[in-house]
This record gives sequence, C-alpha cells and structure tokens, in this order.
Amino acid sequence: MEARGVRFSYGGAMPAVRDISLSIAERSMTALIGANGSGKSTLIRLLAGLLIPQTGAIELCGNALSGWEPRARARQIAYVPQTMLLAFPFPAIDVVLSGRSPHVAAFRLENAADRAIAMESLETVGAAHLADRYVTALSGGERQMVMLARALAQQPKLLLLDEPSAALDLKHRAALIRTLARLRAERGVSVVMVTHDLQLTSAAFDRIVALRCGEIAAEGSPVEVLERSRLMEIYGDPGVQAMRIGGQTLVWTEL
Repeated sequence: MEARGVRFSYGGAMPAVRDISLSIAERSMTALIGANGSGKSTLIRLLAGLLIPQTGAIELCGNALSGWEPRARARQIAYVPQTMLLAFPFPAIDVVLSGRSPHVAAFRLENAADRAIAMESLETVGAAHLADRYVTALSGGERQMVMLARALAQQPKLLLLDEPSAALDLKHRAALIRTLARLRAERGVSVVMVTHDLQLTSAAFDRIVALRCGEIAAEGSPVEVLERSRLMEIYGDPGVQAMRIGGQTLVWTEL
C-alpha cells in the first residue's frame, strides 16, 4: 500500500490528517503512535478505504484504493476498529464466520470449509473456547479477540488494527503481538496497528510512524523513534523518559 500527500478533515474543520505519505511493505509490521487526537484512527480508516482522502492518493497493489470493488478490497484488507457494537446475542463462531462473506458467492451460505476457517481463526487468537458463547456475554477483551478472529477469517494480506490491545490484560497483550508476528512469518500478512503500548511495539515491530497534530512527526525503527527527545516532541510532555533494556525500550512519564 502507498499513501501520498493524504489530507482529510471532518466538516471543513482543521485537517485531522494532512500531507501524509507512507508505504506499507509486504510482510511488515508498522505501529502508529501519538497522543490522543493526533489523527491515528483517521489515518487507519483512510487506509481501510472507509474514508476518502480530500487530497492525495492511496493505492493498493498499484491501483487506487477507491477504485477497488468492496468485496475484492475486503479480500485484501481487514480492519478491526477500537470498538464495535455487538448488540445481538450471536455465538462468537457466527460472528467470526461473517468474516468469510468476501469469499462467499452472492446468495449463498458459508459452507463447512468456511466454518473450519472461522474455527481456525479463533484458535489462532487463543479464543477457541469462546466459540459457542454469546458475544453479548463476553468481556471487552474477549470481544476484541473475537473481532480479531473475524478479521483473520477474511484471510487478508493487510491487517489494520485500531488499538486492539486496549481492553486486553498483560498476558493477552503479549499473546496478541506473538500472534501478529506469527501471521507475518507464516502467512506473509502485513500489519498496521494503532497503539499506545510502546513497550510491545519496541520488541516486535519493524517500523513506528508517530503522528502529531495530523502530521508525521517521526518515522523509523523502534530504536530511532522511541528516543526520549523524540517522544517529548511527539507527546508534548517534558516528563517522558525512555531506557533501552536488552532488546526493548522501556518508556514512562515522571509525575
């Protein structure tokens, strides 16, 4: 995927993102970081094709993203939002199975092979035990794992995640990152993930793109971006501290 000079604003207000250019390589893991309101969620929705840039262009496999037929685009890109309203008591396996819709012909139902892929997706995220439970009875973290499994059932080449670890405990946050790394290694999936969990990004991601006020403030490897002076600028907080320990960077703020 390639984005060039992308700008977007809501209702004529100040641009939520402006003049952003970036490339998403095959088999890559990119983290989007930045303060609240810096444009991260808007950018990832633009990359998912849910918003259309007012200026600039986004291309997928060399063709304009806006020109892709929705079902064809959904076979390439899966998007997991921060929250998704699940108001009806469907079993988790049925929610995951709905991710197969881009691969199912019109006016046909999912078959046994689709159901097997849905179950495998739940197993991949460590949520197979939730298959028969109603999503309305799940915790926020459990729902998030179900929605990630639904995205995997699409069998995408590009996985776009908006703060998927926000509702997860420490164990499941680490499991999420291991799962994403395994998907990259075994299936060639590229990942773009919005996150505030800087410790986890430093260990597994190839690249970090940091936004500030709708613009790219820093871009590079975790070692390059997770550096105290850069983080002070990105977050506008002089109390930010960063320390390299082993292969990871520990980040905290002095109170």
